[in-house]
Amino acid sequence: MSGKRRYVLDTNAVVSLLNGNRELATRLEAAAYVGISVVTYLEFLAFDGLIDEDRENFKQFCSRVEIVPLNHNDDLADNALTLRTRHRLKLPDAIIGATALCRKALIITNDSHFSGISSLTIQGC
Repeated sequence: MSGKRRYVLDTNAVVSLLNGNRELATRLEAAAYVGISVVTYLEFLAFDGLIDEDRENFKQFCSRVEIVPLNHNDDLADNALTLRTRHRLKLPDAIIGATALCRKALIITNDSHFSGISSLTIQGC
């Protein structure tokens, strides 16, 4: 698996994927690892207007990726606090960034607020 990428998806990347972004799907199919933060999981399910088909597609997606939990006594929490305080990220984004750091993964996102943080590697959807 050397040379294969590791990815953590931001919420907008999950939405893009489930809306049929074939380029992103192809990228993820070749990945060594794909995960989402528990924040992304909750943000997606909190969207207004989700229909049963959306929830079913998301459920199938979640069965194929790791949903990374947040524990109070782990490196993920420490990294999230560092990103929050040093880079002034909103806490949900800091948790998503910390998830990528702890999983040694790139973040797939269309949001620019992660740019400029040298410890994070970003790719667009």
